[in-house]
This record gives sequence, C-alpha cells and structure tokens, in this order.
Amino acid sequence: MTRMHVSLAALAALVMGLTACGQDVVGPSASDYQKQRAEILDKHKRQTAIAKHEIAPEAASEAGDGTLLGSLDGFFYDPVGKRDPFRSFIQDNRALDVAVESPLERFDLGQLEVAGVVWRGDRRRALVLDPSGQAYVVSEGDVIGKNAGRILAINDSAMLVKEKYVDFHGEQTEKEIEMRIRQSQGG
Repeated sequence: MTRMHVSLAALAALVMGLTACGQDVVGPSASDYQKQRAEILDKHKRQTAIAKHEIAPEAASEAGDGTLLGSLDGFFYDPVGKRDPFRSFIQDNRALDVAVESPLERFDLGQLEVAGVVWRGDRRRALVLDPSGQAYVVSEGDVIGKNAGRILAINDSAMLVKEKYVDFHGEQTEKEIEMRIRQSQGG
C-alpha cells in the first residue's frame, strides 16, 4: 500500500509539472490579491472614520484615490438626523396614535354636563354631554377637559375630576372638581 501511495504522489507531481511547463499564469497572483485586499480595508477604515466624524470627507479623499465604499461620485450618505430605513412604518404610526385626544378634551369642564350615572357591580360609568348635546360614556381614569383632567371617582350623583393647570405664578397645581348631575327644575 505504501508503494502505491508513493507512486500516485510521484505520478501527480509529474503530471502537474508537465502541464505547467509551457503555460503562463493567467490570473492574479496571491500577492496581487493581498495588495487589493489591503487597499479595500484601508478604504473601509477611512469610510468608518468619516461616518464617526473623526475625519472630514475631503481629507479621506486626499488620502486615497477618492473613491469610498458606499460613495458615488464624491457623494457620501450621512445618516445623522435621518429616519432609520429599516424601522417599521406601522410602529411609527402606532406611536402617533397614542397622542390622539378624545373629543371631551376639547372643552372646559364648565362646558360639560353630567347627565347620568350607570353602574354594573362595582364598575361605574357616567354619561357626559358636550355643548352640542353629543353624549359620551366615561369611566374612572379617563381624561376629560382642556387641562388634562382625570376622572378620579364616579358616585351615585356626581363625578370627581382632578385637573392640572399652571397658575399665574407659573407653578403647576392640581384642583379637584366635583361635577354633579343637574336636577331638572320642573313643574
């Protein structure tokens, strides 16, 4: 077996030697490859330095042949202050939807009227009318009024709202306002 391995190795060396004798090397050599690789890595390092604002793009162009990875005729993309192109539009729109105010946030509390209270078990809700007569059902924790009032409690005949506002001294203060169901005066 060892003679066979030796003879196969000798035969392979003979064939390689015979085929390479009369032929010139056509492709790039290993040294050419290493040189080209070093140039690309150097360009990439300059591009990274520009992106991190460590050096100016003009200085990087003077240091090499003027072409950078990711550049086109001297143009370089600067992502600072721009939207991430891989971020979802749907998630961006959801963030905007959170800031939408309810119709009851457009009115002062004095313009709103509590028309009634309904409860089921321990969960109470109030029926609130805006100046045009449009009715809205609200529950504890909802935001109401121009001053970001939050409904603290709803009882049998009234609703307690805590409003935050800035007084004439510039200080933020909170005020609790009780909104009662208006009793009809009739005859």
